[in-house]
Amino acid sequence: MPPSPTAQPASPHPVQPASLHPGAWWLWSLSLGIAATRTTNPLLLTLLIVTSAYVVATCRRRTPWSHSYAAFVKLALAVLLVRLLFAITLGSPIPGTHVLVTLPQLPLPDWAQGIRLGGRVTAESLVFALYDGLKLATLLICVGAANALANPHRLLKSLPGALYELGVAVVVALTFAPHLIADVQRLRAARRLRGRPDSGVRGLLQVGLPVLEGALERSVALAAAMDARGYGRTAQVPPRVRRTTTALTLGGLLGVCAGTYGLLTAEGGTYGIPVLLAGLAAALAGLRLGGRRTPRTRYRPDRWNLRSFLIAGSGVAVAAAMFLAGVTDPAALHPGVVPLVAPTLPVRPAAAVLLGLLPAFLAPAPKEPSS
Repeated sequence: MPPSPTAQPASPHPVQPASLHPGAWWLWSLSLGIAATRTTNPLLLTLLIVTSAYVVATCRRRTPWSHSYAAFVKLALAVLLVRLLFAITLGSPIPGTHVLVTLPQLPLPDWAQGIRLGGRVTAESLVFALYDGLKLATLLICVGAANALANPHRLLKSLPGALYELGVAVVVALTFAPHLIADVQRLRAARRLRGRPDSGVRGLLQVGLPVLEGALERSVALAAAMDARGYGRTAQVPPRVRRTTTALTLGGLLGVCAGTYGLLTAEGGTYGIPVLLAGLAAALAGLRLGGRRTPRTRYRPDRWNLRSFLIAGSGVAVAAAMFLAGVTDPAALHPGVVPLVAPTLPVRPAAAVLLGLLPAFLAPAPKEPSS
């Protein structure tokens, strides 16, 4: 039977959904981390963790770097436990009346005044350590979300020319651990198929040598590929342009540091945003001028589409709402420890945190591996 005249042949290249810019994921994640630094309320911090975890579970693709989120969660738990352990063994400057346990106190010399080992452990000191450690743990988990969602190679393509060499070093460092873990898993599976032990000291030693050999071969191949692509070669620029680039970049980075410090402290809230914006403008101008020393082309560069702007904007909105809540109602973001009170969930900041769930509905669904 002849084919129907309305039938269309299948396209060999199906249309893929518009990909997201990797910088959008980093802006979203870092904005959630900035929001976490503005509060010690454990309910809000837990809501931020749940928000990032849900977006990662929904939007994460099956890639080697996507498994790094679990490692960051484990690191965050370790940081929280270490913070509590320090509060128990080294004490805390927070006074308290609810004594939980009294540990044997070790005498220290006179030059170690202000430090104690053991002694009373109060509920107030433990709660303060829990709030402080949970804030740092939330920040680490938000950074882990960026590592799990953003493609490091595509992020490297999006960097300006002045940061290309530094970006290559960072990307190589970020991808070293996933490749190493994949090599260990592959070799252990091969040993199990051959009926050989893959655990214990003996198994570790027999797996370690092939892993080291593969890492050396990969490094040599990477060095050859980087040299073939002209890595480290620069173009000639006038000395005046170099001096201007250095002044703008250093001045802009100092402004970014000063503005960030102002945003993270209660006293610098008035000058933090203007100094940060001025520093960003100067740093971007310096990076644009510095890109003349490393001219390069980009194959299919990533573009900022509407989805990317909305995802980055949702994270920025969470950080801005948390900053405003800290100005209007600081008591809700920082529950009291002395006297010890139960934290409450403020409605407006909590609703603002829920804006961080927008990427779960905007990002393209992750592709399943073909069977």
